Amino acid sequence: MSSSLRTPPSGSLARRERQREETRARILDAARELFVQNGVAATTMRAIAARIEYTPTAIYHHFRDKDALIEELCYLDFRALAGALVRIGEIPDPIERIRRMGLAYLDFALQNRGQYQFMFMTQTNHIAIDSSRMEKNNPEQDAYGFLVSTVEEGLKKGLFRAEFQDAHQLAQLLWGGLHGLVALHIAKHDDPWIEWRDPGTTTRLAIDVMIRGTRRG
Repeated sequence: MSSSLRTPPSGSLARRERQREETRARILDAARELFVQNGVAATTMRAIAARIEYTPTAIYHHFRDKDALIEELCYLDFRALAGALVRIGEIPDPIERIRRMGLAYLDFALQNRGQYQFMFMTQTNHIAIDSSRMEKNNPEQDAYGFLVSTVEEGLKKGLFRAEFQDAHQLAQLLWGGLHGLVALHIAKHDDPWIEWRDPGTTTRLAIDVMIRGTRRG
């Protein structure tokens, strides 16, 4: 058999696969930036291609359409957040677990601002992620599900004030308070009108305030 028809050596295959993954990563990074800057509806596949100096046809080799690209971004970014929280599940006390989740959430947001803006500050028209890739309420994959299950455990143990009986409501109260400070800092951190304080310190204080305000005793 002619050598030109032989299967390429494994090193060549590995290099091509690495190049393919690098290209996908460039496409995803460019898409995330444009979605945050211009909004999902206003961002086209052609604009994403232009950002990285590719042809639109090249992008379609990796993603069938914009919805597929958004789904991949959601999958990767929300899995990254869940991964940042998963070890906290080993903490036995639900209240301490919630506090540590808040701190880890804060660190993730400040260290991954582009991802955070896409995940929680950009309207994505509720693109659904394939349930075979991400399982709802699995604490290793679903950060919100992890928070709700932790709150439910605290409620069953009588750790929260009597007016809090709905796990989803309390989880959203805690999440909303934390998100508000993080989003405010990300959106307005360069506004000279405000004498901003360190976002990490302020948000850590807010976490303690929310816990003291919701727990029994």
